[in-house]
Order: sequence, then structure tokens, then C-alpha cells
Amino acid sequence: MDKMVVMGGFQLNGEVETSGAKNAALPILFSTLLAEGEHTFFNVPFLKDIESTSDLLTTLGCQIERVGPALKVQVKKAASLEAHYDLVRKMRASILCLGPLLAKYGEAVVSLPGGCAIGTRPIDLHLDGMKALGATIQLEDGYVKATAKKLVGANILFETSTVGGTENVMMAAVLAEGRSVLENAAKEPEIVDLANYLIAMGAKISGHGTSVITIDGVDKLKPATFEVMADRIEAGTLLIAGALTKGEVTVKKIKHESIDALIVKMRECGFQIDIGSDSVTVRKASGWRAVDITTNPFPLFPTDLQAQFMALMTVADGTSVISETVFENRFMHVQELSRLGADITPKSRVAVVRGVKMLTGAPVMATDLRASASLVLAGLVARGETAVSRIYHLDRGYEKLENKLSNLGAKIRRV
Repeated sequence: MDKMVVMGGFQLNGEVETSGAKNAALPILFSTLLAEGEHTFFNVPFLKDIESTSDLLTTLGCQIERVGPALKVQVKKAASLEAHYDLVRKMRASILCLGPLLAKYGEAVVSLPGGCAIGTRPIDLHLDGMKALGATIQLEDGYVKATAKKLVGANILFETSTVGGTENVMMAAVLAEGRSVLENAAKEPEIVDLANYLIAMGAKISGHGTSVITIDGVDKLKPATFEVMADRIEAGTLLIAGALTKGEVTVKKIKHESIDALIVKMRECGFQIDIGSDSVTVRKASGWRAVDITTNPFPLFPTDLQAQFMALMTVADGTSVISETVFENRFMHVQELSRLGADITPKSRVAVVRGVKMLTGAPVMATDLRASASLVLAGLVARGETAVSRIYHLDRGYEKLENKLSNLGAKIRRV
């Protein structure tokens, strides 16, 4: 099993490009099930989750091919309407095939999903949305079995903001009969990207990016060509890497609006952040103040950057209180950061981080995708060598992170 070995103490400097967003690409790839023919995408990252999605789409009758910088999805009439446990268990986003299959074929059998163990993350809101559109849902033997003669538009109020639920219901509603109104819908940029691709296919959607999305169902969609948005979480991770090492790093191909919550907090720490038309630069700082953060849905501080920001706070001047409101079990990196010498007191959903002068390298183990990134970041400033094991988590969401960090001056290698 691969490990990432990081030698700490090297300043990062230079420019680095952001890859395509995993969390945008996955629902967009599943949306291809709505329209037969050839779909063409650019800026799709090379990631384990993309591979898992491609494998699942293949079992459903699609043909996936990389042609130069493009990823092409040839969609034919579904060979199967079942998403098997062996594939779905690897990635929670697999549940996103439910809406498209149900809308297109009136039937879907999807295993209950797996993914990172960062909380229960129930799919009740997905299923409630499908029921509101007229589907019959049964849970049997670990599978969701959904049927509908014809989905019919409805007013759907999400009890809590849900990114996956909004995506799944939106994909189902585009072929439903009549108008659907999704209230308390998620506002994340990835939702907007999915809506933009559905619109490119011929869907009628308005309000995406706000809490109320209106969808007028159409009879048929057609394939289109589309460029996936940049990965705002990767961009934030790279900015934090530059900040941690007291370097100067410019992250290119990113719109600052997607990471404004992080920028505000880094400036509050004392970092100088410069914003370009499609780039963000963090300037060198000799030290930084500890600040508090609370994770919340977009446009507030993202839960997917909480672990990385905690790594930044481990060597800050003062004490930081980090509150996690999105997932109930997303502090599993605390124990591993503590192995590096961090002073962190975790509660159920709050962690108190007291900055220390120095971290010290040690063997650590990644527990989930973003936790693995936080351990690599901490290793960049820890004295000596840090070996991060179980980095298959990292490969699910970061495209060749070690190469990008190495090009900036990090001493990091995969073994």
C-alpha cells in the first residue's frame, strides 16, 4: 500500500494550476444517463473517484474514453438499471445515478452508498425528494429500489441544505412532467456547474446558486460539450500549503469567489492574499494569528477545508476554536496531528487548537480524503520525516498532489 513521505522544513514558492473539481465532475458524469449519445467533457481530473464513476457507468451500458484532454461518454440505452454494492461502496457519490435512472427509465436499483467514514450522511433527503416527484421507494437488502410510471413536478422543501440531495432531485426533475421548485436548495458552485451542464443539454432551470431552484421538465435532453469548473478545495489546500511553509504561492485557474470564506479567514490570520482574474496568491508571512472557524454550507467556510485549516492553526500564534457543524465525525485527523506534536483538545463537534512552535515528523495514518491532505500539509512544516499511510484516500480527490507540491519546492515522494 502506498505511503506519502514528506520531509519538512522546505519553503514553497511558485505557481500551480488547479485541476478540475471532483465534486462537480461526479454529478455531471452521472447526468449523462439522462441523454443518449456522445457527451464530451474537458478539465476532468484523473482521480480514483472518477475511475469508480466510469466503472459504474460502464456497467450501466456507457462507454468511457479519454481522448487527449477530453473525456467522452457514449451513452446508450441502459444495459442495466442496477448499481451494485461492489461499486457503490467505494464512493458515496454513486447514489447520484438514482435520479437520472429513475427519470429516464422509471426504475432504478441502487446500493446504499459508501465513501469516507466522516459521519452518517443519510440519504433520506434524496429519497424524500424522489417520493415527492411521484416515485415509490423501497429499501431491501441494502438497496434502494425506486419505481415511477412518470415523475411529476412538485414543490420540495429540503429540511436541511444537502448538496447531493439537491443534485439528485434536480437531475430527476429535469425530465419530470411540469414544474418543480426546490426550496432550501444547496448553493455550492458545484450545484451551479451541474445546472449549467443540464441547461446545455436542454433542461430548463433557473435560480441555481440560490436557495430556490425552479425546474420546468422537458421531454428529452441531448448530449453536449462542457468544461468542468476548477476544484476550489484543491485550490484552498494549495494556498494553505504555501502559507504553512511561509512561502509565496500563486494558485491559477481558480475564481476567488469560490473560496472567499477561506480568503477572509487567512487575511484575518495576517496573511496577504492577492486576487487576480483567475488566480489567488498568498504572500510570505513570518507568523500568523490563530483564528476561529465554523464550517457551514456555501458561501460560508467549507467543511472540506476544515482539516487543512486545522493544520495551519497547529503552528499559529494563539488558540483557535474549530467548530464542525456539517458532519458529526470529522475530527479523526486530530489524533494523527497530535502524533506530530500538535496541541489539540477535541470535543464532539468542537476542537481547541493551541499553536505550538514546531511539529515533529512521525508515521501517521489517513482516515479520510481531507484528513489525508491535512497530514501532508502538517508534514511540510514538521521537523524531520512524516510518512502518511493509507493515501488511497488522497487519490480519491487530489490529482497528483505530490507532483504539484514538489514543483513548488516540497520534498515529498510516494513509496
